[in-house]
Amino acid sequence: MSSAPAQLDPITLEILWNRLISIVNEQATALQNASFTTVVREAGDLSAGVFDVQGNMLAQAVTGTPGHINTMAMAVRHFLKEYPWETLEDGDSLISNDPWLMSGHLNDFTVVTPIFRNGQPLALFANTCHAVDVGGRMLGADARQVFEEGIYVPILKIFQAGKPNRDLFRLVKQNVRAPELVEGDLMAQVGCNEVGREKLLEFMDEYGFTSLDTLAEAILSTSEKAMREAISELPQGTYAHEIRADGFDEPIVVRLTVTVKGSELFVDYSGTSPQCDRGINVPLAYCIAYTTYPLKCAVSPHVPNNEGSFRPIHISAPAGSILNCTFPAPVGGRHIVGHFLATAVFGALAQAIPTKVLADGAANIWITQFTGNDLGGKPFTYVFFSSGGMGARPDKDGISATAFPSGIQGVPAEIIETVSPLVMEKRELVPDSGGPGKLRGGLGQEMTLAVRTNEPVIHSAMYDRLKFPALGFAGGSNGGLGDFFLSDGTHPHPKSQYRLLPGQKVTLRLPGGAGFYSSRERDPEAVRQDVRDGYVSLLAARTEYGVALTEDLTIDWHETARLRQEQG
Repeated sequence: MSSAPAQLDPITLEILWNRLISIVNEQATALQNASFTTVVREAGDLSAGVFDVQGNMLAQAVTGTPGHINTMAMAVRHFLKEYPWETLEDGDSLISNDPWLMSGHLNDFTVVTPIFRNGQPLALFANTCHAVDVGGRMLGADARQVFEEGIYVPILKIFQAGKPNRDLFRLVKQNVRAPELVEGDLMAQVGCNEVGREKLLEFMDEYGFTSLDTLAEAILSTSEKAMREAISELPQGTYAHEIRADGFDEPIVVRLTVTVKGSELFVDYSGTSPQCDRGINVPLAYCIAYTTYPLKCAVSPHVPNNEGSFRPIHISAPAGSILNCTFPAPVGGRHIVGHFLATAVFGALAQAIPTKVLADGAANIWITQFTGNDLGGKPFTYVFFSSGGMGARPDKDGISATAFPSGIQGVPAEIIETVSPLVMEKRELVPDSGGPGKLRGGLGQEMTLAVRTNEPVIHSAMYDRLKFPALGFAGGSNGGLGDFFLSDGTHPHPKSQYRLLPGQKVTLRLPGGAGFYSSRERDPEAVRQDVRDGYVSLLAARTEYGVALTEDLTIDWHETARLRQEQG
């Protein structure tokens, strides 16, 4: 028996690495299959990973969001600080939803399970997923302090020596609107870590390892080396950028500099707006998570996302800013600002590596939650995610109605209507919402919702890009703005709660992504196909792309040449 070969050759390391990935993928699949909620089961709002005995993330599952996995990469050390190995035993599992130590708001529970082999610490499995409800005011941005936003669970044991902490379960269930669903998902989180445990022990037995230490060091050092090499190939210097988001009542400014210095990357958010008195503030861990992700996408997409690849990256934001808010700031809608960090990072990097970044997209997911009583008077609460268009890529159009940077999937209308009293009367792409360009931005989507109820229900809205569009890159045009209105023509606050009356309908029109390069460079045949597909109108083909089409959608080449010359 051995801890692993003293030196792992590249082929052996690749084989062992792929086995670890298969283990954490099974861990994540087990959580999705066992989950009680569509947020986890269908949308994939979860992450899973394996960590060494020091709490360093080694490997993550393919399924997951940056806001979960990259905060979890820091969170596991907090668990070990509170519960050192000598206080843990086989069968223990730990839990917390502390926004400042975990993933930024109370709706995400992180569960960590220490793994022992022959009585000795071996590894830790961790996962984070979104709870359908945590009590309080309901998921949203209305609160003025974190205490209003739900039950706040410090780092505790949810299982001890294989037995559930019944008092903790009772406390959580008493404070939420959907106790069975929340309890079921917490049990699924513990169970999926046990799946990881069993698969890891099988792996250890198969290869005759007594510990993961040598393999962990090989994975982390290889990832760090590759990340440093990728950074050192970038143009050296400092690149500044600034973006604006709608904010709650006042616009938010995100200002940053990205500095490339040797094999190190430094991101500084000095000059960013201060924290506000509503729940769109971002704890630093979430800021770091959504900064490292776009950096890796642009700089080193093929390097594994683990502790080693994070080591050359250094991120700072002033304490008290909206990207490093201080307790007890409200943080329920932290994604509303946090997801914009990818567009800010790409805007800075576009000055150094313009062919490696995306144009601005819708940026943040729109989270919709309804709470009330159905036609039978039974209480319900239901939350789902939807996405606008991605920004265009340097070599491809943006993807329509697709979340970036979160990666969350939309839930099919049939499932929404089956598990809740919501009715989706319309769901379609919005023509002309994708920013014109040689590469067109992805389209937003529009959906109209009603609720099968005889009573008013509470709609908690968390929407952005109603004021500031996705900005085009390198001559591309901006994406379309979003909108949010009721069937009587009124426009509720896009980040607040209101009462939707029986018979009323609500329409969500999500924003589109921006274009890349000038729209006059787009292949006229591609424009014609966009018109045929309903993505671009005849008018926009002429005015935005300089392409003249006849009634039967053939290209008038002579008129197109004239238009493009005239429009420049």
